[in-house]
Amino acid sequence: MMSKAKTVKQYLAELSPDRRQAIQAVREVILNNLDKDYEEGMQYGMISYFVPHRVYPAGYHCDPKQPLPFTCLASQKNYMSLYMMCVYGSHEHAKWFQAELAKTGKKLDMGKSCIRFKKLDDLPLELIGKAIARVPARTFIAFYESAIKNAGGKRKAASGKNKATTAKKKSARRTKKAGGKKRKKAKSLA
Repeated sequence: MMSKAKTVKQYLAELSPDRRQAIQAVREVILNNLDKDYEEGMQYGMISYFVPHRVYPAGYHCDPKQPLPFTCLASQKNYMSLYMMCVYGSHEHAKWFQAELAKTGKKLDMGKSCIRFKKLDDLPLELIGKAIARVPARTFIAFYESAIKNAGGKRKAASGKNKATTAKKKSARRTKKAGGKKRKKAKSLA
C-alpha cells in the first residue's frame, strides 16, 4: 500500500490508531539512534531516513534525484515493514545483526533488508536501535559505494556469461527444432 502523503505527519494521520502507535514507536527508536547526517522524510510512499544530497550529492544510483535511502518504515496491507539497508549493505553488519538477533530469542519475518511485523512486540526494538546507531551516514556511504562498485563488476562478468549461455541455448533450440521437423517428415514418408 503506497501512501501519497507528502509529509511524515500526513502519513501517520492516515493510519489506524493501532498501526499509528506501532509505527510511531519504531520511528522514535530510529530517531533516537540516527546519525545527525541522516534526515527523515517521505520517499517511495514510506517514512524514510536517508542521506540527503547535501551530504551525498550523487544520490541513489537508481534515481540520482532521490537521496540515498538508509531505512524506511511503512504500513502495508497485511503487516508493517522496516527496511534496513544498513543490514543489507554490509556482510559484516548483517552477520552482526543475525548474531545479536539470536540472543533476543525473537524470530523475525525477514528478507534481505525488510523486516515484516504485525505487532510491535514482534520487533526487538533495542536491537533495531543498536543497528541504526552502528552505521553513521559516512559509514553507510562507504558500504553503498563498495556494493555498487562490486555489483558493477559482477554484472559485467555475469552479462558476458549470460550472453554466451543464451547464444548456446538458442542454438540448441534451433537444432532441436530442425531435428524435430526432419523426424516428422521422415515419419510421414514411411
